Amino acid sequence: MRPAAINPDDCLETAEGRVWTPERSRQAWQACYETLRRALRADDGPRTVVIVCGLQGAGKTTWIGRQARHPEVVYFDAALPGARHRRPIVEIARSAGARVEAVWIDVPLALALTRNASRPADRRVPEEAIRSVAGLFEAPTAAEGFDRITVVRPDAAPDL
Repeated sequence: MRPAAINPDDCLETAEGRVWTPERSRQAWQACYETLRRALRADDGPRTVVIVCGLQGAGKTTWIGRQARHPEVVYFDAALPGARHRRPIVEIARSAGARVEAVWIDVPLALALTRNASRPADRRVPEEAIRSVAGLFEAPTAAEGFDRITVVRPDAAPDL
């Protein structure tokens, strides 16, 4: 079955909860890239890859969960703060002839930190990591190869 969403965090799950180490993180990203390649190679595979990016705690997964499911769309759900982080996904999608869209869930740092603090302990991201992503974040641009870019802000989607 083809995934509706690909999220490296899902590859960090264990029977005891989510466990992060640098090595597990590298493996998770490689597994997600391969999952995307396989999905795009399928005869009935997705024709559009939507990269949903933003701070940890921004509401990316929540936003994806509220979208109608379409077999021709797969979402890639991760912080992806810079063009260099998004590039491998864009390249994989383009090499398969897929359309590539970006959705930036743009929330204030304070809101992301508050949401993160309310997560279960094994799903919380260290505050310094969220602050680092906030400092590195580059808005997605057409120059990266996106066919469409959508910015979602809490004032436009208050239930995120």
